[in-house]
Amino acid sequence: MAFLWLHISLYYSRGALNAGMTEFQEKLRQQHENSMHQELGKLLSTAEGAEAEVGSQRDLKGFKQLFHRFLQVKGPSVDWAKINRPPEDSIQPYERIRSRALPEGVASSLNKLAVVKLNGGLGTSMGCKGPKSLISVRSENTFLDLTVQQIEHLNKTYNADVPLVLMNSFNTDEDTKKILQKYTHHRVKIYTFNQSRYPRINKESLLPVATSMGLTGENSEAWYPPGHGDIYASFHNSGLLEQLLAQGKEYIFVSNIDNLGATVDLHILNHLVSQPAETRCEFVMEVTDKTRADVKGGTLIEYEGKLRLLEIAQVPKAHVDEFKSVTKFKIFNTNNLWISLPAIKRLHKQNAMDLEIIVNPKTLNGGLNVIQLETAVGAAIKSFDNALGINVPRSRFLPVKTSSDLLLVMSNLYRLEAGSLTMSEKREFPTTPHVKLGSSFTKVQDFLRRFESIPDMLELDHLTVSGDVTFGKQVALKGTVIIIANHGDRIDIPAGAMLENKIVSGNLRILDH
Repeated sequence: MAFLWLHISLYYSRGALNAGMTEFQEKLRQQHENSMHQELGKLLSTAEGAEAEVGSQRDLKGFKQLFHRFLQVKGPSVDWAKINRPPEDSIQPYERIRSRALPEGVASSLNKLAVVKLNGGLGTSMGCKGPKSLISVRSENTFLDLTVQQIEHLNKTYNADVPLVLMNSFNTDEDTKKILQKYTHHRVKIYTFNQSRYPRINKESLLPVATSMGLTGENSEAWYPPGHGDIYASFHNSGLLEQLLAQGKEYIFVSNIDNLGATVDLHILNHLVSQPAETRCEFVMEVTDKTRADVKGGTLIEYEGKLRLLEIAQVPKAHVDEFKSVTKFKIFNTNNLWISLPAIKRLHKQNAMDLEIIVNPKTLNGGLNVIQLETAVGAAIKSFDNALGINVPRSRFLPVKTSSDLLLVMSNLYRLEAGSLTMSEKREFPTTPHVKLGSSFTKVQDFLRRFESIPDMLELDHLTVSGDVTFGKQVALKGTVIIIANHGDRIDIPAGAMLENKIVSGNLRILDH
């Protein structure tokens, strides 16, 4: 009996301890939140001008909500045991969608569509200043040029009125707006809106590192655009959502501006608009088969009865390797999304979009460790009715993130027509070569300087280049080619050279005489 009473008293003591810990944690959370609110108030007092103050107030209100949710989160946001494979009919093969004949009135479907490009990123990772969308990628055309050409071709071909909407960030807005003047005479209406601007948080103190709302001097690193999941709130707040609805638009096609494969697909659009209103799909995510290069990409799962996007940041550490498995999770999100405008309006009004928070650690130039709270646009899939994944061909995922990607899209592997890149018919197999260029090629300027002309790559399988290497005109690369210049060495591939299944190393210089 004495043992039983001891056990009971220990049980209740442990319960009291747990309750005490929970109370302590809640007090700590409240302190963090109060301190954050005070600091945000100080920042807001530095906003200059009525318009700037209104915008800043709206941004900081959104940030407060995100920070509040961040403080509530305990560990990974998914219970691994609850993850299931999506039901078979929830991810349809593109071939099934494509097999349905297009109706004669395609233009009427196109008139229900607006194209939204995520244009908040800078070209710094490729050594460029300003918006990434203004980097030349093919025949002196920028990402933005190619996008405008694609939509203009659609509008002319089908006598349609598909507008282009650019979601800019405070980093890209000014430069983008300047360049838009060159498209005045194109048959494309172009709208822009800005995503929010949130303060970076000191990792230790959980307080903003910004000292004012300004973006100059030391403060320039203190702010960030909070990921593309911000599109829903910013789009609504800009007034563009209502404007497009008033024009009869029903869907937006959203994609990253650096994904050159993300063009308007008439078969997917027709699938959406031809359904009965009561069963109409409100959200389509284009997915494609995963390769070993895509192991970190988000995937679709069934979770608590809903189709849901699972990102690597949400995965418990013990299951990261399982998440990266190509055999268990066979598809990944291309971030090509088709979303119902009336549904966005409804969910925003109901405050019903609960997007998982991505905590992104960064180190500022001075060495200070900070975190950014972000969200992903695809995470909203669980909030929409009749959501669907469509397994599309790899050709719809052609991102240009590095100079290695740039070499592929500049080469004769692709042909350019009306702003769209398609694989050349002369390429015997549909897969793209694996290209890995070393650090000497990272910056676009250095990359261009090292190629007198882009090599013939039609029969290339694999290319690795490392060190101080240059290519002359009309070089052909076939099979597997590895070129390695050791430190202090230089390799010049001569004009007209044909390298097939070759390893080139050491020091090879062609000198003028």
